[in-house]
Amino acid sequence: MYESLVASIGNAVAVFASGGWRDLEQEMNEFELGKKSYVLNLVGTAICWQVFTVGSNGLIFMVSSLFCNVISIVGVPMAPVLCVVFLHEKVSGVKVVSVVLAMWGFLSYMYQHYQAEKRNGSMYEVSRFQTGSHEGPEASPGSVT
Repeated sequence: MYESLVASIGNAVAVFASGGWRDLEQEMNEFELGKKSYVLNLVGTAICWQVFTVGSNGLIFMVSSLFCNVISIVGVPMAPVLCVVFLHEKVSGVKVVSVVLAMWGFLSYMYQHYQAEKRNGSMYEVSRFQTGSHEGPEASPGSVT
């Protein structure tokens, strides 16, 4: 959470130090959907990023950083597809490559889990390998495994 605060302060300082704040009013006036939509877009984006950051940190601390990365990668192909469907954007080669690579990564992760479960007989072994934990669900505090 503090990382986001520091990044926001850093960006604000950079905008004011570079003189970019002078261009904000012109950018707002030139926004096709109007000033209110411009402000709502900025505020909505800021709120969504904060929710994403808190959710990502929760996944990292409660599950694993690898699982958080997989969940983030699942969102990569969803964004261009949703933009094409709802905002009627054109499909470019970069979007197609992005979607294919993200899905390849996700499917590789799922296949790795499938292979590990097939080999070991349980998902516990896969998550123990990812987190580096040496204690199983049956281990009690203080027991040596």
